[in-house]
Amino acid sequence: MNRIIKSIFLFFLLLNTAQAQNMKPPFWDDIQSFKRQDSISFPGTGKILFVGSSSFTKWTDVQNYFPGFPIINRGFGGSSLTDVIRYSDDVIFKYHPKQIIIYCGENDIAASDTVTGKIVFERFKQLFNEIRNQLPGISIVYISIKPSPSRWLMKDRMIDGNNRIKKYLKKQRHTKFINVWENMLGADGKPIPGIFIEDKLHMNAKGYAIWKKLIEPYLKK
Repeated sequence: MNRIIKSIFLFFLLLNTAQAQNMKPPFWDDIQSFKRQDSISFPGTGKILFVGSSSFTKWTDVQNYFPGFPIINRGFGGSSLTDVIRYSDDVIFKYHPKQIIIYCGENDIAASDTVTGKIVFERFKQLFNEIRNQLPGISIVYISIKPSPSRWLMKDRMIDGNNRIKKYLKKQRHTKFINVWENMLGADGKPIPGIFIEDKLHMNAKGYAIWKKLIEPYLKK
């Protein structure tokens, strides 16, 4: 009987453990990976922080593009603005950066047809205000949502989100809105195919070269 009871107890213990693991919030493992990296070699403070979604995640050699600037890259997965807000203590504030470069919002729109440009703007404003509250006066740069071939049907919502954020940042101190949208379009007004990898979503070196040219003038020495 005791053996049966122990078996039942073990079964429910394993079941609860599995359920707990399945209940982890999105990108939990990515954040734990950052924490492990930091525990081994903390990147330091007072640097330029790149934070946001997979366009930064996949920019693994970003430091090579900006050799004169100390950069921490904390882009993770296909994150949305809500994810960056959720993990802001882990991917932003612990590094006490001197400047924050944000690329995020594209995945918010791609996640649901109900996410409008206005919703993306409201989420960005929440993140912006959290940063301002904890790091007053810090330089904040927002890179506009890019035009991806695989998400071209969503362009109207993306353009609306970009316009709202751009208008908002014009009224804020120590900010810059970098419009990459126009520079990634060809003569036909559509995304340039040759600057994307096979998934037609993420950029290749040619795409990042466009970003480098637009971003570098606004990085803090």
